[in-house]
Amino acid sequence: MNKLRIISILFFCLFLFSCGVKKEKIVCYGDAHSNLARLLTDEGYQLHFCTSVTEALRIASEQAPVLLLCPSYPEQGTVVTSEDLALIQSKSLRVFMDFPQQIGEHLCVKTDTMELERIVVCDSLTPQLPSMALMAFHRCVLKELDLTPDSTYLVAARVAGFDKAVYGLANTPVHPLLYQQNNQLMVAATSISNFAVCRYLPEQRVQSMFEYIMNWLLHKEGVTFSSWLTYVSPSYTATEPLPEEAGKQSIAKGVEWYYNGHFLVHPSWKKDWADKYMGDGLMPVGPELPADMPDGDGSLGVLEGHMSGIKYDGTQMYRYWMRDDVQGETSFAFAAAGTLLDNSQYTKVAANLLDYSFTEYRDSVRNDPKSPSYGLLGWAYTHKGTYYGDDNARSLLGSIASSALMNNPKWDKQIVEGIVGNFRTTGLNGFRGQNILESDLQKRGWKSYYNANLVNLHAHFEAWNWACYLWLYNQTHYQPLLERVKRGITMMMEGYPEQWSWTNGIQQERARMILPLAWLYRVEPTEEHLDWLHFMTNELLRNQVPCGGIREELGDESKSLFGRTPSNAEYGNNEAPLIFDNGDPVADMLYTTNFAFVGLCEAAKATQDTTYIKAVNQMRDFLIRIQVRSDKFKNVDGAWFRAFNYEDWNYWASNADAGWGVWSTLTGWIQSWIVGTQFVLEEDSSLWDIANQKDVSTVATKVIEEMITRQL
Repeated sequence: MNKLRIISILFFCLFLFSCGVKKEKIVCYGDAHSNLARLLTDEGYQLHFCTSVTEALRIASEQAPVLLLCPSYPEQGTVVTSEDLALIQSKSLRVFMDFPQQIGEHLCVKTDTMELERIVVCDSLTPQLPSMALMAFHRCVLKELDLTPDSTYLVAARVAGFDKAVYGLANTPVHPLLYQQNNQLMVAATSISNFAVCRYLPEQRVQSMFEYIMNWLLHKEGVTFSSWLTYVSPSYTATEPLPEEAGKQSIAKGVEWYYNGHFLVHPSWKKDWADKYMGDGLMPVGPELPADMPDGDGSLGVLEGHMSGIKYDGTQMYRYWMRDDVQGETSFAFAAAGTLLDNSQYTKVAANLLDYSFTEYRDSVRNDPKSPSYGLLGWAYTHKGTYYGDDNARSLLGSIASSALMNNPKWDKQIVEGIVGNFRTTGLNGFRGQNILESDLQKRGWKSYYNANLVNLHAHFEAWNWACYLWLYNQTHYQPLLERVKRGITMMMEGYPEQWSWTNGIQQERARMILPLAWLYRVEPTEEHLDWLHFMTNELLRNQVPCGGIREELGDESKSLFGRTPSNAEYGNNEAPLIFDNGDPVADMLYTTNFAFVGLCEAAKATQDTTYIKAVNQMRDFLIRIQVRSDKFKNVDGAWFRAFNYEDWNYWASNADAGWGVWSTLTGWIQSWIVGTQFVLEEDSSLWDIANQKDVSTVATKVIEEMITRQL
């Protein structure tokens, strides 16, 4: 009897508790399935939806809260007539209106899709939303009315800055976005009720915005949400324990992402999608591929990835460019996953990608032994006569590792010819410069580059070519390879940091240097080379934060290609850093952390230094945690976005980069090297050991003789 009485009391308490969590009743009109409706329902609010705006206003009691949500964004806005306004006034209602089409006699006069605009807080609203704080509503559709608000809380404007508008709202067009039309009507000029679908960021600030709106709507203070709705998130929090096989699972997810996004070109859609949207390569952008598109097998290559811009419905545009660097790099990712997961389909893709790379991008004069561009890989399908040394190097390093994992000599000669083609256009000091054009190379011949006295203290463009030369030296002991690398690295180390040029940040230059320094120590393990490796690795690790990411850092602005954005008007016009000031809590997976991951793994293996071993394992865990998880937006599930704010644990930074901003993905640079290096760590190996497990010395010696020695 006592047990039954206790159970009865518990059920009664649960009943009382369930009754207690019910909050205010809110009369609503519009989309009952919106993210905001779901959030408020989950939080315990009682939502009553009506079939019209007028009905909602009529049944609402005096001073009641009313939500008028957009019925069909972006096709249909919300209409409040003059009679509705009078009803709101007479009943002293508090009304929030989403995506207005008409307010009284004022009609929508302009509808725009935002491009570079960001959301700016006009006056401090909450501790999370101070004045000039920034949010991103991406490419939302904005309705402007011919009226002047009583007070404006948020505006859309093109402004520079990391998380605040550093130049204010001067000299930039301003569009009211969240405003109070009068004491009883608050309006959002776009649809904010589907914030999760539209992927509004950063989520902490978006949540604070809605809490502010709810406090106003309910005539109270202290309204907060205990939960939040999101469709795109990191795979793990910063602190939760990782599963035992988290690394293996991340690799599996990382390679499946290529299929989630259908990035492997298939013959059935190549013409109407890849070829169409690639165009001439100036703006190779198009809509994302439909979810039912078939996947290719690598024989027609792999697309570049996502653009950073997010559309009003949460989808992202694709970059349909076909670049050679991502072919060789992606091949490594597939070969690694195929080896670890014993998946022959992945291995077949890896092989097909190498075939495609060395066929499509070694065509014409690049495949003529008499041509000075023999062996070089064209930068992209639309720019085959442009040769970036760093892009060639990454493609070749990926090809070396991939062919070694497959234990297939098929591409050995072409790999060596590619490295030698780059080396014989590298000058006496070991520098090759940013890029070489086919027209110039044909006029000058390769010897003029080989004998040039060029100095280019820019690791972004030089460092990974040196890694290629060191691998080839280890295979052949051809002394000029080592001599020029040592000369270049010596000048780099002596010129650090004052004379270093940098691209989007000084930290990425340090990250690029670690791989060749580790491999130089492998081939010539002197105290000086060990000191160089220790010095540069420690310089990099000064910016490693406890979660494992690498904080971005700007260098001397006079040495930058793309420094901090100098004005609001320049925001989005060029490539750009993710940060505005040193100290902004951002890791960059496109330019820094991805390459640091490779380099740290090699430094740890070359030296067995426990500090480096700990650092690379922390970085591994960080990358596992921030890998994208999304059931709704499947084509980003398993990816790594370029930027991550490790303090707020969110995908956020300045999106000023014109080509590869915060939410961009890249099948090559990002995805391939993260997946590949995770594999290396799973195997307790190194890229050096993998690359050198196959002997190519005979073919390599013959290629050097034919391409350099005999011609000199």
